[in-house]
Amino acid sequence: MADQPDQQALDEVVEFTSDLIRIDTTNRGGGDCQERPAAEYAAARLAEAGLQPTLLERTKGRTNVVARIEGTDPSADALLLHGHLDVVPAEARDWSVHPFSGEISDGVVWGRGAVDMKNMDAMILAVVRDWARSGVRPRRDIVIAFTADEEASAEDGSGFLAEEHPGLFEGCTEGVSESGAFTFHDGSGRELYPIAAGERGTAWLKLTARGRAGHGSKVNRDNAVTRLAAAITRIGEHDWPLRLTPTVRAALTELAALYGIETDLADVDALLDKLGPAAALVEATVRNSANPTMLDAGYKINVIPGEAVAYVDGRYLPGAEGEFRTTLDRLTGPDVEWEFHHREVALQAPVDSATYARMRAAVEEFAPEGHVVPYCMSGGTDAKQFSRLGITGYGFAPLKLPEGFDYQALFHGVDERVPVEALHFGVRVLDRFLRTA
Repeated sequence: MADQPDQQALDEVVEFTSDLIRIDTTNRGGGDCQERPAAEYAAARLAEAGLQPTLLERTKGRTNVVARIEGTDPSADALLLHGHLDVVPAEARDWSVHPFSGEISDGVVWGRGAVDMKNMDAMILAVVRDWARSGVRPRRDIVIAFTADEEASAEDGSGFLAEEHPGLFEGCTEGVSESGAFTFHDGSGRELYPIAAGERGTAWLKLTARGRAGHGSKVNRDNAVTRLAAAITRIGEHDWPLRLTPTVRAALTELAALYGIETDLADVDALLDKLGPAAALVEATVRNSANPTMLDAGYKINVIPGEAVAYVDGRYLPGAEGEFRTTLDRLTGPDVEWEFHHREVALQAPVDSATYARMRAAVEEFAPEGHVVPYCMSGGTDAKQFSRLGITGYGFAPLKLPEGFDYQALFHGVDERVPVEALHFGVRVLDRFLRTA
């Protein structure tokens, strides 16, 4: 029995990443997406490995795939391994190569989804197929889920699966998905590998100001646009207080120790300054945040509208939703109403768990020069929906990246791409973790 993925697995992860990129699963929101071709592709690869994938839809064409690998220990809790099939839009004119070409050149796979997250989908498929060839069975049951709609509301994806098909995830207590175990170069020669053990909550807000409609040439003290503008200015300029969660506290403590800096959590901003580039791993998650992003008001320049609307991307830390709501009430004031346009919970996962230790060990085996650290995601993933089933989520999609390769900037960015060697590393690390999990 081989103890590492074979050459076919290394070839397939590149092939599958490219193939999935070529399947355009752009999610523009509002239901405008068709994941089914990608879901059928993934299901076919699983079926070839002897699994029995189930395809599930809440809405026609918005397809999810679920399959289970039986472990050797029926008393062990199951592990959920999930990745989404949809991607955000891409404008071809802005790219060096067509975003849905899946082009492989100079040791790099190009296209939308190369890091978010068709690469991880391909890793999962490559590992599962390698196991089928070599006769590997994991200790615990592994449930594989490829989901729709993660880049919007998840209503047709993980939300639908958690609500309508919870039985498919029976026994799952932990889950693993995107945004973790990638190489972060700190500019001084160190390689960090952050593993996600938390997510800020999602609070997308709709603000509505109402006033008295009228002629643009007349004095109007009840101008809805003015009221809205004042509110979003207060929100945009607000300084949120520091709030350290256990994950972020652990991240700061480990980073300070790594850099030989005294851990002074009483002055986190000063500590972040001393961490240099590594501060980017935690600085977005030491506070709540709220950023105005969209405005909608009026229909003619000489008409004062009776209503004005804005949208705000809000994020709150685990345990800080109450403070977030109270602060928004104060910042919007009496003349502006606000409501959740979309809301999802904040997540927290233990960094002293056996699963986290096994993820750390798998990375360190193949990147012994690296330093694994915990971190909290500033955004969110499908782990939020699966948490409704009592599943604790981690971010673990391993990639070994060369210096100068700005992984985080490529999420939803132009010229998204992933090195072939990074995919090979990911298959090896994911395989090692799942064998020991």
